Amino acid sequence: MYLAIDNSVRKVAMVVKTYMDMDQDSEEDKQKYLGLALHLASEFFLRNPNKDVRLLVACCLADIFRIYAPEAPYTSHDKLKDIFLFITRQLKGLEDTKSAQFNRYFYLLENLAWVKSYNICFELEDCNDIFIQLFKTLFSVINNSHNQKVQMHMLDLMSSIIMEGDGVTQELLDTILINLIPAHKNLNKQAYDLAKSLLKRTVQTIEACIANFFNQVLVLGKSSVSDLSEHVFDLIQELFAIDPQLLVSVMPQLEFKLKSNDGEERLAVVRLLAKLFGVKDSQLATQNRPLWQCFLGRFNDIHVPVRLECVKFASHCLMNHPDLAKDLTDFLKVRSHDPEEAIRHDVIVTIINAGKKDLNLVNDQLLGFVRERTLDKRWRVRKEAMMGLAKLFKKYCLHHEAGKESAQKISWIKDKLLHIYYQNSIDDRLLVEKIFAQYMVPHTLETEEKMRCLYYLYACLDTNAVKALNEMWKCQNMVRGLVRELLDLHKLPMSEANNVAMFTKLMTIAKNLPDPGKAQDFMKKFNQVLGEDEKLRVQLEQLISPTCSCKQAELCVREITRKLTFPKQPTNPFLEMVKFLLERIAPVHIDSEAISALVKLLNKSIDGIADDEEEGVSPDTAIRSGLELLKVLSFTHPTAFHSSETYESLLQCLKMEDDKVAEAAIQIFRNTGQKIEIELPQIRSTLIPILHQKAKRGTPHQAKQAVHCIHTIFHNKEVQLAQIFEPLSRSLNADVPEQLITPLVSLGHISMLAPDQFASPMKSIVANFIVKDLLMNDRSSGNRNGKLWTTDVEVSPEVLAKVQAIKLLVRWLLGMKNNQSKSANSTLRLLSAMLVSEGDLTEQRKISKSDMSRLRLAAGCAIMKLAQEPCYHDIITPEQFQLCALVLNDECYQVRQIFAQKLHLALMKWTLPLEYLAVFALCAKDPVKERRAHARQCLLKNINFRREFMKQNPVAHDKVSVLPEYVVPYMIHLLAHDPDFTKPQDFEQLLVIKECLWFMLEVLMVKNENNSHAFLRKMVENIKQTKDAQAPDDPKTNEKLYIVCDVALFVIVNKSTSCHLDCQNHPILPTKFFTAPDKEFVNDKDYLSSEARTVLLTGKSKPVPVLGAVNKPLTVPGRRPYTKSTPTESGNNNSSSTPPITPASNKSRDAGAVASAAEARENEENPVIVAKEAKKKEDPQTENNATSNAPAAPSVWLKRGRGRPPKNPSGSPAAAPEKTGGTQAAGGGRGRGRKRAAPAQDHTSTAATEPNNGKIPKQEEAKKAGTQRQIDLQR
Repeated sequence: MYLAIDNSVRKVAMVVKTYMDMDQDSEEDKQKYLGLALHLASEFFLRNPNKDVRLLVACCLADIFRIYAPEAPYTSHDKLKDIFLFITRQLKGLEDTKSAQFNRYFYLLENLAWVKSYNICFELEDCNDIFIQLFKTLFSVINNSHNQKVQMHMLDLMSSIIMEGDGVTQELLDTILINLIPAHKNLNKQAYDLAKSLLKRTVQTIEACIANFFNQVLVLGKSSVSDLSEHVFDLIQELFAIDPQLLVSVMPQLEFKLKSNDGEERLAVVRLLAKLFGVKDSQLATQNRPLWQCFLGRFNDIHVPVRLECVKFASHCLMNHPDLAKDLTDFLKVRSHDPEEAIRHDVIVTIINAGKKDLNLVNDQLLGFVRERTLDKRWRVRKEAMMGLAKLFKKYCLHHEAGKESAQKISWIKDKLLHIYYQNSIDDRLLVEKIFAQYMVPHTLETEEKMRCLYYLYACLDTNAVKALNEMWKCQNMVRGLVRELLDLHKLPMSEANNVAMFTKLMTIAKNLPDPGKAQDFMKKFNQVLGEDEKLRVQLEQLISPTCSCKQAELCVREITRKLTFPKQPTNPFLEMVKFLLERIAPVHIDSEAISALVKLLNKSIDGIADDEEEGVSPDTAIRSGLELLKVLSFTHPTAFHSSETYESLLQCLKMEDDKVAEAAIQIFRNTGQKIEIELPQIRSTLIPILHQKAKRGTPHQAKQAVHCIHTIFHNKEVQLAQIFEPLSRSLNADVPEQLITPLVSLGHISMLAPDQFASPMKSIVANFIVKDLLMNDRSSGNRNGKLWTTDVEVSPEVLAKVQAIKLLVRWLLGMKNNQSKSANSTLRLLSAMLVSEGDLTEQRKISKSDMSRLRLAAGCAIMKLAQEPCYHDIITPEQFQLCALVLNDECYQVRQIFAQKLHLALMKWTLPLEYLAVFALCAKDPVKERRAHARQCLLKNINFRREFMKQNPVAHDKVSVLPEYVVPYMIHLLAHDPDFTKPQDFEQLLVIKECLWFMLEVLMVKNENNSHAFLRKMVENIKQTKDAQAPDDPKTNEKLYIVCDVALFVIVNKSTSCHLDCQNHPILPTKFFTAPDKEFVNDKDYLSSEARTVLLTGKSKPVPVLGAVNKPLTVPGRRPYTKSTPTESGNNNSSSTPPITPASNKSRDAGAVASAAEARENEENPVIVAKEAKKKEDPQTENNATSNAPAAPSVWLKRGRGRPPKNPSGSPAAAPEKTGGTQAAGGGRGRGRKRAAPAQDHTSTAATEPNNGKIPKQEEAKKAGTQRQIDLQR
């Protein structure tokens, strides 16, 4: 049998050889072998079981088609079909390139491709079956072992069928396209490449067929036309990558799909187009603008995943197509405010990724979006924004990877990141610390390079960023101190008190870690581990030791972490929390070596050999900021400064002409020089004369620091201070005020630091020189420029000396801390007189407006400073407290601002009693919207701080001085004695009282904690059952108190639904302000009329009946009747006589009666409300319409002074007689006190419509009203 097969093979091989040698032009041979050609197409050969025979027959048939071309010798269509299917089956042999017969298979393929034999099949009805089978065969057999010739012959064979046929059927197209589907593509990369090449070659022919396929599926929705319908988007992506021309007719169909009602379908199209638009070198966006614009519209899609996909696409688009950044910016801006957290997060990722690749890819606007998101309400978004900016800063500013221009472009990042440290969230603050340590000044750098980064970074920061960085070091030092105290407790014997102290420390430490609730539990566990592991305690003690170096700190952190690591735990939240703590307390930047490096940099800047200019700072700026940096570090790391080299450099700084540099150097000595006298005598001997010189003839700040430095460093400080005190006290001369300021500063601080030695000598100086010679005399006339405030340089030397004299009085008293000589009473009367006289104590009118503002501010701050000492707080009378409080309503903006800042700081330190918190209620009258908002934030912060303290200390004994609700009695009493509250039943004044009350109550009533609303109601009701301790027998005074109580009750009841609940607590009222309740006295009277309640509720009174207006003067609605103003009243806004208009309620403020806060501006450094200029020919009806929106707008900022209360009935003399020349405001007389903050009244609209002969209020009435408001300063 085998012999027969071999014989058949040899015979067929001979036939193959014969046909191979035959030429197409040999007609004789054609006829001769025609019968053989027909015989080879018989079933015997086509179905021969031997594959070698079949291969040889196929080769013969291929040659036959070549020889007889263009006409085949086979006329039967069925026979032709069988033959080509037979040949196609033989092509499968191409798969094995190592086969002995591969060359014959290659010959077969080459022959078919060269002759284009399959084109004969076009005449067959079912030729498509043959082509499909051929294409499938070729795609299935091609592999990576085939050479380029095999692939080219296959390509030639298939492309000829496509290009010369009448069209490509869907089944044949599917055979090609299926190789582009990702699943098939991954299985046979060569088939994918073959299909890709085929489509590129036949693009002109096959494009219409592809368009028809996608039209059927995308537009008509006929998914049954092809098995590939579900892969249309994958196919579009692949076809676009092969040749965009293949999809010329398909792209408009995608625009239709983008507008589909099905969110998932839109998502799929967006994903597809994102890849098409974003791919590198794609021109689709420019070639098809309608589709691009339609795609951009999906950034605002209602479906969240669609918007998310668009944002993700933007990253690739920015990197690959910078020219499209302008189109994307507006849409990314909207998405950066998207309500979905994930989308806002991805906007940041998109911009940062592009920026990290090339900073030029992102414009300033895009970076601005990231900047905004650093304040996002969600932590995840804030964190991504902050970390992204930090990475950009490190790459372009620290490493300068793109040059100085790029570094300058994002130079704001360092400031912005540090500004975030002002946020309340502990997570934000901890992240800023991490960013600073890893990206801004990487702790992994060598010490010199690290300090160079810090030195120039500090010099380039803005003021707020510097403060934030200083606060960061301060907070880290505070946590370090808490851990040190905790370790000290571990050294003590175990006891109940020790356990309580430990628990308190642990709770405080936990507050400085993320998620304080969990942190408490972890800190308890950590404390337990510390108690059990002595080695761990030793490591921790070394870590927080003042002498710990940065390298030692890293080793300690690594060792502590290793001890707390549990290998079997994949995640260890306990360890993560401990790491947060270690990161905060580890000194990774500053040690003795680092300070030495900083000092060397400073010396180079001083010598002019540093690279300051290259780093973008001037040498002077580098020196000054370098000293400031060292000064801050001297607070947190004083031990690191203790070296002769460091102090020698600081001594050189003391000799420099720059006052700020010398001042900082002295303060560094003060903070770090405790051991100088013992260990560095050469430094001591050089330092003493310099400090003496600075205390006598330096600047005021230098003098202060020099005195404190002497007091801190030297053991014989009494002798040293005496050597300064005696010559200064003898040289005081009020006729030369320029030379008085520094001596007064030095004397004041000396008397405060060493009261036992210098209190008595100071008393004679105070009596004979400070009060009698300096404060009670005006030697020079002030600048009559009408300004309420001027810069420090423009203030006269005499006034500066008086301000320092007032501070000297306070320091002298604070040093004594007793009132045995009644000096405090005299000082308080003097300060009160200063406030009553508006700063002009002598009332000689020599002093300028701006200088008076300075003195009022100094007097108010002095009283507030004395109130921080308990022995002086007790002797401050209610009248003096009220005068101090009313500084917050001063007419000068800067006075109000500075006083409010000092008040807030003192309250936050808890050095001021609770009653001073009530002063913030007066901020409701401030005409500047920003000042009111800032005051509310201060108030909220203080109240929250007190409530947090009560939560942490629920058993606190003195709740009256801590609980914020106890501020209400002080507030009510203060408002009842407001000099502007002259007519208890005046609706405008009642609205003002309501605004002030609500300013405080709104913050207190945010939450009804522990039934606090009912407690407030009960407290106010109890006040009504007492009398005003300031004037218990004066019915008018008590009536005003009760009216304020009724307004407060009205506000509480209208704002709270739970205030009527029973309150078990019994409020305690301050006896200094209220008398004890009298059981026989029952006050159930309602002091508010029904109309007054309506006004308080709506902000406007009931409409007046028509007949009720008969014989009444006609006025513009919402405005007070016109009264003729004196020239000073109608002059410029800088004058203290400016007639004010008051905002009584938010509604009336925003209406036409009072100029809006947006119109506030600083007029000669004093912001006032400026009324809009009225048109000369304005329609009266228009004016009425413009102002009728607030028919009952009350005037809070009535231009009246802080008038004096009535004289003491005992007839004791007043400090200063009342003058009669004061101007009178509408609504009552005016005393000699300070004016309120005064927005300018709209004279143009009122005065222009009223006659010029309006009546002037009688001067006698003004005099009478002013006399009634005098204050007895001798009381």
